[in-house]
Amino acid sequence: MIDQLREAVVAKPDGIAMMGHPGEDAIMPLAKEAYEAGIDMMYQNVDVPLVRAQYGGGYIGAILEPQGRALGERAVRLLGLEPGDKAMVFAPWGKPGRAVREGSLALALEEAGLIVSKYPDVEGYNTNPSLLIDSLTAAFLREPDTKLICYPGGQILGAAEIYMDAIGKEPGEVYNIGFDTSPAIIDAFEKGYVQLTSDQQPFLQGYLPILSLCLTKVYGFAPMFLETGAGFVDMNNYKNVAEWAIKGYR
Repeated sequence: MIDQLREAVVAKPDGIAMMGHPGEDAIMPLAKEAYEAGIDMMYQNVDVPLVRAQYGGGYIGAILEPQGRALGERAVRLLGLEPGDKAMVFAPWGKPGRAVREGSLALALEEAGLIVSKYPDVEGYNTNPSLLIDSLTAAFLREPDTKLICYPGGQILGAAEIYMDAIGKEPGEVYNIGFDTSPAIIDAFEKGYVQLTSDQQPFLQGYLPILSLCLTKVYGFAPMFLETGAGFVDMNNYKNVAEWAIKGYR
C-alpha cells in the first residue's frame, strides 16, 4: 500500500484517497510530499489523525476504538453472554495501529467478565480465508468450551461455516461475530453461522473520499469527516440489507 501511495504521489494527481492501514509513521513522509506538491488527500477505513493534523485531509470510515467497544457490548447483550464464558479474538496483534478496534472489543468483553484469548491473524487470510483454518482449529482444541469467536475482517467472518465445519460445530453452537457485510456474510447469517457484525458501509468509504476530493478541488470545500461504522447487522435484521450486500453496496 505504501508503494502504491508513493507511486501515486509521483504521478502528481489532483487528489489521492488512501486507506490508513500502514499507520501514521509509514504514511507521514508521503503525506508531507503530497502536501508540498499541492495534492489533496483523503483517508478511509482506518484513520490517521496525526497525519491529518499535520498535513490536512479528511476521513471516511469507522471510528475504530468505539466501534470495537460497541460490538463487544452489543454481543454480550444480544447473545446472552455471562461472566466466565470464553471468547477468542483474532486480530493483527503486535502491528502498530492495526488492532485498535479488536483490542477495544476484547476489553469490552473482559469488562463484562468474559475470559478472552487473543490469537494472531494469518498473513494472506484476506484473499484466502482457508489459511486461518489450522490456527483456529488448534486454538479451539486448546479451548473447546469457547462460546464466541471474533474475527478482524469481513472475508474471514464470511467463512465462518468453513471454520465451524473444521471444528465440528453446528450453526449457533459457537457464536461468530466481526465486521462488515458481504454476500458471504449474508449467506452465513441465513444458515445460522454468523450472529452479529458491525456494518462499516464500505461503499461509502470508497465513494465519499472521491466525492470529497472533487468538491475540494472544484469548489474549495473542506475535506469530509464521516463515521460510517456505527450500525449493526444481526440475525434479526440482516434481511433488511441482504439485497444490497449481495449487490455489493453494503
